[in-house]
Formats: sequence, structure tokens, C-alpha cells
Amino acid sequence: MPRYKLTIAYDGTEFCGWQKQEPPDPDDPTRRTTLRTVQGVVEEAVRDVLREDVVVMGASRTDSGVHALGQVAAFTSEPIEDKGIGWPESRGTDSLVKALNSKLPRDVLITGAEVVPHDFNPIGGAAEKEYTYTIECGPVRPLWDRAYVFHTWYELDLANMQQAAAAMVGEHDFAAFAQINHGRTTTVRTIFGCRVERAQAGHGAVRFVVRVSGSGFLYNMVRIIAGTLMEVGRGKIAPDAIGGIIESKDRRNAGPTLPPQGLRLEWIRYDTNDS
Repeated sequence: MPRYKLTIAYDGTEFCGWQKQEPPDPDDPTRRTTLRTVQGVVEEAVRDVLREDVVVMGASRTDSGVHALGQVAAFTSEPIEDKGIGWPESRGTDSLVKALNSKLPRDVLITGAEVVPHDFNPIGGAAEKEYTYTIECGPVRPLWDRAYVFHTWYELDLANMQQAAAAMVGEHDFAAFAQINHGRTTTVRTIFGCRVERAQAGHGAVRFVVRVSGSGFLYNMVRIIAGTLMEVGRGKIAPDAIGGIIESKDRRNAGPTLPPQGLRLEWIRYDTNDS
């Protein structure tokens, strides 16, 4: 029974997030409706190719409108070769990638596949994740790539944002950077890296990429970090105030939750013996 790890990229614009959802039909509460999710379309493609009722487990439950370059998912196959069921290791992972991509819509792409140990857990085994959030500032709002950046009219101070970002690094109680009713038993998280990079955009605009890596994140945590750093950049929050905001554990002291379109899951790292 081989277990496969998939690396998946997707444009989250037209998805209701990663996780499968079947809420009650608003017109008929006795029935349920299936929303379009990344997990749903990937699982459908895997089942179609393998002719097997597998369950695809994803590492990160990205929200509606959030993108991914390096989402990770896994499934286990039970091949019955004489019936053409499943995917035996002998068929190779390159062929698996091609077969799955032939079944997927154009806003999802499997970028890699590998055989992993039977106990590989894409959620619990993740050692580090990195997200980026892209902010564009300038006199003209973006048009063609508006689904991938957040636009602000304000000019932002890169040096102040970088100073504030550095204060996020370390193990802290990030209650001030989590959505109320986040549902987690603890709000303590470890941030391994947090920095802001400047990137040139067209039409005279400037882009700032907030890059955050950590062992795990609270609900909306990266979007709140990005919103707080934006407020620092425009002078509404002092760059040396981050430590106090963290210590306060009060959501009202941090910046706004920025919209989902600027957020992208870049990669997920696993310890060697887990992947």
C-alpha cells in the first residue's frame, strides 16, 4: 500500500478554500451543497485516475481566495493491478503527476509527487511553513494581477516595516494576531523568520512582500501580521510598539486583517525522516 506525497500549486481566486465543505442548502436545509474547494477537485482527480475511493489529506487549510505555490497533501493507495485499481510504485511518480494534471482544472497544478512512509502525516509532520503577503502601494490600483496583491494608496516606509517585522521573530503568545474565536487551545507560536522585501511593480507602483515562516500559524495570523506591518509603514503604529502589542494579547492593538488575495503559501518543510 504505497503512500504518496503531492506538492500542489493553485490560484485560490475561484475556490472556497482548501478544505472540502458541504454546508446546508439555503433553499432546502434538508439537503447539502458541495462548494468548490481545492481538496475537493484534487481528491476527485485522484479517485478518477486510481479508480479508488481514497482520501486526500492536506497540510494547510488555506482560506477562500488564498493561493499556494507549495501546498502538501498525501493519500494511500491499495493497488489491485489485475483490475487496474490504484497506483503501484512500479508505475512511477512522474506518470502519476501527468495523469493527475490531465484531470485537474487549469487553476490547480500538481508540481511533484513522491513515495513516503506509511505514517507520513502532512499536518502533524510539518516542521516549518512559509507564507508571503504582497502589498502594492501607488497612485494607480493594479488591474491584471488584482487577484494576487493588496493595494493601498498610502506610501510605506520599508525601514520601519523591517524593524517591526524583526520583532515578530521568536516564540510568543500571538493572541493579539489571531482572529477572535480562533478555536485553538493555545495561541503560543514560534516565528522563525519575518521580513519585508521591496519589489518593483509596473505603472510607477511599489510592492512590498511580507515573508513569514514559522512552525505553525493561528487563523488569519499572517494577514494580521501583514496588516500590522502596513500600519507601521504608513506611520500609524510605531515600529518599536510590536513587543507591547504582543505582550498585550489584545487583538484590538494590532493592525487590520488584510484581504485574502495577497496571501500565498510558499512551501512546507518536513524533517528528512518524515518525508
